[in-house]
Amino acid sequence: MIQSSSGALRRWLPLAKGIMPWIVDLRRIIHQRPELMYEEFETSRLVQETLQSLDISFQAPIAETGVLATLGNGQGPCIALRADMDALPIQEIADVDFPSKVDGKMHACGHDCHTAMLLGAARLLKEYESNIQGTVKLIFQPAEEGGAGGKRMRDANVLKAPDVQRIFGLHVWHLVETGQITSRGGVFLAATTKMEIVIKGTGGHAALPHLTHDPVVTAAKVVEQIQTMVSRETDPLSPLVVSITAIHGGEAFNVIPAQVEMRGTMRALSTTQIGHAKIRLTELVKAIATANQCRAEIEFVGEDYPATVNSEALWQATGEIWASEFGEQAVVQAAPVMGGEDFSFYTEEVPGCFVGLGIRNESLGSVYSMHHPKFKVDEAALPLGAALHCAFAVGSLGELA
Repeated sequence: MIQSSSGALRRWLPLAKGIMPWIVDLRRIIHQRPELMYEEFETSRLVQETLQSLDISFQAPIAETGVLATLGNGQGPCIALRADMDALPIQEIADVDFPSKVDGKMHACGHDCHTAMLLGAARLLKEYESNIQGTVKLIFQPAEEGGAGGKRMRDANVLKAPDVQRIFGLHVWHLVETGQITSRGGVFLAATTKMEIVIKGTGGHAALPHLTHDPVVTAAKVVEQIQTMVSRETDPLSPLVVSITAIHGGEAFNVIPAQVEMRGTMRALSTTQIGHAKIRLTELVKAIATANQCRAEIEFVGEDYPATVNSEALWQATGEIWASEFGEQAVVQAAPVMGGEDFSFYTEEVPGCFVGLGIRNESLGSVYSMHHPKFKVDEAALPLGAALHCAFAVGSLGELA
């Protein structure tokens, strides 16, 4: 259990609230200049300049734009805190006074908040550094949104020298109110994969379909039939999601095209299940294509994300820290979520806890989901997140010492 959990947050909350304008300013600067995965050069530069101004040592760049900062005396245990920095290719229409200045890009998943909260924690921990018995690593990573930046940071040994014994991460969460947190022990977020499918047939005139092998009809059958993987081949107590999210084929009203391209995603609550699903999906798609006198090519693109698995003990301890200040009703036990997160690459190596930080506030219009063009954050949550980072780190070091 994290040491002195009953008072771990009380020390940090007033300090974090005292620097709230500073945290909010950083968040708004980042929000207005969103950068996509592995393009976070300005964001990384802001992180580095802020760390320099706080006299905090760091290494950069790691994994293109990542930053690793360290605090403490280096003697004893080591704890890591993580934030992601990348934005999404979404046109912002949120009702805010500081909208994105980059056309077609938006911080629609709150990574601007994550970065600002961790910088807030860095400032507070620096002021407390003479009392830190051990090491706190601050991981500012690129490319969570599909680029597996967490894996690249991990593979660059950010969890080594000294070896991290626990890792903690926050994600703003629109489903719970500001002042609440949510998560669960065990599997919290799904394992995910992405696929691209090409159905190749024989094109021709739409008036003479009998002279073609129609990839459009075949693609339609693929979209429908692969759902049997969920409805007839998967234990309903072991969820699987198979979604085709894009289809493109042909350009003319009267031409059956030679091929149709599709892309999509699969999600499951275990990394092993995703592996089995990839094999079965490949079998089904190829068989459906063959039965319709077409050919299918399928490729799984990018890195598969493992399931995000929380330490039961660390989630319990984090909940106790929060409840000691905000009450037990402020700790919301979550069901597993089919979204994926590359925080999972860290928790494959060390025990960790990934927590949703409530930002829902209907009076402010902070009600839209992540990845929505109207996504909006209740900024009152930002100092709460910074304080929780500090409480987790210092409390863990105290326990592990």
